[in-house]
Amino acid sequence: MSIFNAIGVAGTGVTVYRKWLDAVSDNIANMNNTSRTSENAFQARFVQARSAQDGNGAEVAGVSFGSAEGVLAYEPDNPLADAQGYVRRPDIDMGSQMAQMMMAQRSYQANLSVVDRARDAYAAAINLGK
Repeated sequence: MSIFNAIGVAGTGVTVYRKWLDAVSDNIANMNNTSRTSENAFQARFVQARSAQDGNGAEVAGVSFGSAEGVLAYEPDNPLADAQGYVRRPDIDMGSQMAQMMMAQRSYQANLSVVDRARDAYAAAINLGK
């Protein structure tokens, strides 16, 4: 594997994990949003990754969304509550999202480290000829 190939493969990983981190942080930021019971709740985003078509690295295969139905929560003081006092909340589990964030963050850092090491190796190889 060439140094350039290592940088390219790790770079695709950085891109995939950045998109995963973006989705998870968006889910966490919106997990407490409420809506009327007649409206859809915020839909969590889930990033699907796969091996790149050319076999070098990874790519985002698509994004799926959680349930728009969400869960009903009793909040009679909420201005969006219906006559019975219910609002709709996203069905997002904080523990699961935090675990996903940790996995994505560590994977992002690992891929970034590979890019840095490959770049350093490339720079050292260039300096050999001097």
